[in-house]
Amino acid sequence: MGHGTATRHPAPAESDERPRGRRARRVVIAAAVVVVAAGGATAAALTLQATGAPGKDGTPPPLPPATAEVTRQTLTDTTTADGELGYGPSTSVSARTGGTITRLPGTGDRVGRGKPLFKVDDAPVTLLYGALPAYRRMEPGIEGRDVRQLEKNLDALGHDGFTVDDEFTYDTAEAVRDWQEDLGLPETGVVELGQVVFAPGAVRIDAVQAGEGEPARPGGKVLSYTGTERAVTVRLDPADQRLAKKGGKVTITLPDEDTVTGRITEVATVITPGSGQDAEPATSVEVTVSLPGKKAQRATEDYALAAVDVAFTAGRRKDVLTVPVAALVALAEGGFGLEVVSGGTSRHVPVRTGLFAAGRVEVSGAGVAEGTIVGMPK
Repeated sequence: MGHGTATRHPAPAESDERPRGRRARRVVIAAAVVVVAAGGATAAALTLQATGAPGKDGTPPPLPPATAEVTRQTLTDTTTADGELGYGPSTSVSARTGGTITRLPGTGDRVGRGKPLFKVDDAPVTLLYGALPAYRRMEPGIEGRDVRQLEKNLDALGHDGFTVDDEFTYDTAEAVRDWQEDLGLPETGVVELGQVVFAPGAVRIDAVQAGEGEPARPGGKVLSYTGTERAVTVRLDPADQRLAKKGGKVTITLPDEDTVTGRITEVATVITPGSGQDAEPATSVEVTVSLPGKKAQRATEDYALAAVDVAFTAGRRKDVLTVPVAALVALAEGGFGLEVVSGGTSRHVPVRTGLFAAGRVEVSGAGVAEGTIVGMPK
């Protein structure tokens, strides 16, 4: 990639084109909800003054101007962020040898195991499946994960006669010769660096950076690819990385307001260089969300690049007691309490607070139960 391209890094163990009329939504930070909610509760408490204490003449204290009921429910804190529907992050492929590029795929083409991604000097650079990038010449006598990866592919392509393990043996070399014969390559039994490209699965060509007839220079970008299934990419502020847990489920709202369920498959830190001389690089968290299942894939097949809303569940508490956040009062001895109303009188009881979400807060403590009536400000 050229100057100004974002760099993706694995996260720690942790289009611009949008449909017309669609409103962009800002990310709501769940932690801020807690701070604001607690601050609002404190402000409400400061206006309470002596409510709940007897008057100087012994008369009962005035009752609160409004009340609410303690309810038992599942409390869910949901944060919505902007996402882009596409095919997930793009990966670049560079030439590893010199020569002339003699064949290139087209944008949008799909390439599977054993098929050429492109050709240099009319020799195919073949796609094989695996997580470990090709990084060395593979020949008899070497051992490693890359050898096992190669052997799994040879076996899947019908070239057998060896044991799939970490050792490149004479039998492995024989299978490589058979494979090379099928491809029309010299039958050396050795896989040269640059002869194969490993990817997690079948790929979709995202962009082509070179041209047929151009020189292939080692390290020069040739093309980039994505996965073949629809996926959603979300950019989060680093402070919101806690929302993105690998394997977590999210709810995606499509342009037609239909919803599908996605699963977080990758979380990476992205550093984008500043555009000006003194501009500092920007850091964000890139979240890749897969859309598993035929139903989700069918629901998105009519869209190319589209803006979507992605709802992350920041927290969930099942079967807990909740009250409106505004019902919380700050106690003189510290912490929070509720003004419990009963029989024409009221008293303050301390409570422990839990999850804040959707204008309500989880509470617990002696004197608070489902159905309890508590005071509220006007």
